[in-house]
Amino acid sequence: ARAASSAAFDVRTVVRGQEGTESFRLAYETAAGASLSPWHDLPLAAGVGAGADDALFTFVNEIPRGARAKMEIATKEEWNPIKQDVKKGKLRDYHSDSLVNYGALPQTWEDPQHADKETGLQGDDDPVDVCELGAAPAPLGSVYAVRVIGALAMVDEGEMDWKLLAVRVDDPDWGSVTDIASPSAPAALVARVDELRTWFRDYKLPDGKPQNEFAYDGRALPRDFAENVIAETHGLWKALRVAGAGKSKLWVPKGSA
Repeated sequence: ARAASSAAFDVRTVVRGQEGTESFRLAYETAAGASLSPWHDLPLAAGVGAGADDALFTFVNEIPRGARAKMEIATKEEWNPIKQDVKKGKLRDYHSDSLVNYGALPQTWEDPQHADKETGLQGDDDPVDVCELGAAPAPLGSVYAVRVIGALAMVDEGEMDWKLLAVRVDDPDWGSVTDIASPSAPAALVARVDELRTWFRDYKLPDGKPQNEFAYDGRALPRDFAENVIAETHGLWKALRVAGAGKSKLWVPKGSA
């Protein structure tokens, strides 16, 4: 079965296996039917929005708003399809609905051998996570442009796990917002980010794990900070592409980026 993704990115998705089972995969193809990786082959940059300095980025939606299945880009499988995470032999689900369209930026990598210069913590070995804050659920696997407006510096079991905050430029509520840390940021959106921070802090408690922590006093960090995170993790991804997977189990296409 096929499900259309964003035509602007000239990609489509292919469903393999049965949803709700370990066999399920959502793979990506070009319009011509060639396999592609949503992590390595989709572009990071997605043009500009309201002006030349309004950089937009490509967003890959792994978990629609309101869903509970913990879907993710399979970084260790060929072509990196989306699959449901498995932990201790069981498909992983959140204990409450996702508050956002949750996904990742292609061509980024939180290198587990790289220590963040402020916190000293190392990355979680995944593409950078993105929380798209709109009210409308986006389809699983959809690809579209977002404006990154800030970041939360989550620490998950001792690893840096950045949560970038983003909006669609055509979002009817938040499309004009440019920076979550600006005094002009809408109070309702700031409140949504506060709710999201609490959700991420507590979402593992039902599993008997402690609360997650946040660096930088838990503040919603500004857009320029978030864009620096993107630039740094894009550089780490480029180094991965040049060096190859090495002893890691990551799937990296042959040839340099």
